[in-house]
Amino acid sequence: MSTLTRARCRARAHPAAVDTVLAVGVLLCMVAGSFVEPHDPEGVSWGLRTPDPLSLVLMTLGAAALVFRRRAPRTVLGVAGGLSVVESVTGDPRAPVAMCAVIALYTVAASTDRPTTWRLGLVTMTVLTGAAMAAGPLPWYAQENLAILAWTGIGATAGDAVRSRRAFVQAIRERAERAERTREEEARRRVAEERLRIARDLHDVVAHHIALVNVQAGVAAHVMDKRPDQAKEALAHVREASRHALGELRATVGLLRQSGDPEAPTEPAPGLDRLDELAATFRNAGLRVEVARADQGTELPAAVDLAAYRIVQEALTNVQKHAGTDARAEVSVVRVGPHIEVTVLDDGNDDGHGPTPGGGHGLLGMRERVTALRGTLTTGPRYGGGFRVHAILPVEPRTSAAPGGRP
Repeated sequence: MSTLTRARCRARAHPAAVDTVLAVGVLLCMVAGSFVEPHDPEGVSWGLRTPDPLSLVLMTLGAAALVFRRRAPRTVLGVAGGLSVVESVTGDPRAPVAMCAVIALYTVAASTDRPTTWRLGLVTMTVLTGAAMAAGPLPWYAQENLAILAWTGIGATAGDAVRSRRAFVQAIRERAERAERTREEEARRRVAEERLRIARDLHDVVAHHIALVNVQAGVAAHVMDKRPDQAKEALAHVREASRHALGELRATVGLLRQSGDPEAPTEPAPGLDRLDELAATFRNAGLRVEVARADQGTELPAAVDLAAYRIVQEALTNVQKHAGTDARAEVSVVRVGPHIEVTVLDDGNDDGHGPTPGGGHGLLGMRERVTALRGTLTTGPRYGGGFRVHAILPVEPRTSAAPGGRP
């Protein structure tokens, strides 16, 4: 920190001391100026004279008023202006009491708005100059009278310039602070969206694979004694499902790694190209699943592709958990104009596919994915039994980066 900067900091911390020092300095300048005779009778340009006692009193009072210039700038301006008028009328030649009025006018201009500055400046300039020209002992055109006019104008202009600069600097500072807050809020929002996306992916992965593991483990326990070969097959499915679950969990959690960390995930996010593989895992768990596609090889954006896959995965997981052992599920993927429609139907006897009190959030996760892509989701019981999940997703999403998709 430079010496000038430290001095400014101390001045801001002790404004009363600064004003006191300023008042003393102004008083010394006025007293020194009162001893000068600008027009010596002997023809010398400058001479010395003894100041009038009244002038010394007026100068002292004007300087003392400047100590309070920050607390009551308009009052100080009125006091200094009145003292200057008295000195202009009684003194010969003018003692520089007008210096107090100029500094007071500068303070008012630096602390108020521009219309008030010009209004008070014109009044001060008119009153001081008019009093000196009309009632003073010197001719109206004397340079001392014109000096009062010039110095009051300079004081008002300088104060207004300082005020404008302070306002400009403050506006820049506020704009920078606002931009910093905006960046921080944007960063927090992105972190929250990323956490929501990861949590949704973890739910989809865990719910799907753990449901399969649970079903296959139950089958293995049921047939372990009577049909060991079938128990082995069920345990093999448990192993396969747990392996897939670990792999997807590793890939999802790997998104939390830093860029320089090793073993970053390299496997792409799943999409509808793995729909048959997904259906096969449910068939191995005992759920009858039929898949029909009429999307004509549509190339989907990554976010839409992932959302469609997760919707089917979650819907079939709900069928596995809620629809009963004899349920049958139908999955259809159809391209209709600018949209892709994904439908999952089942004929189970349980309508509790949605979130239950204190239970899962499968349908809520589906709805969040679809809403993020500006799509629509319809879910509900079917007439005659079963449940229906129907999602309409835009082939070209209107969001630049939807949660749940890859950037």
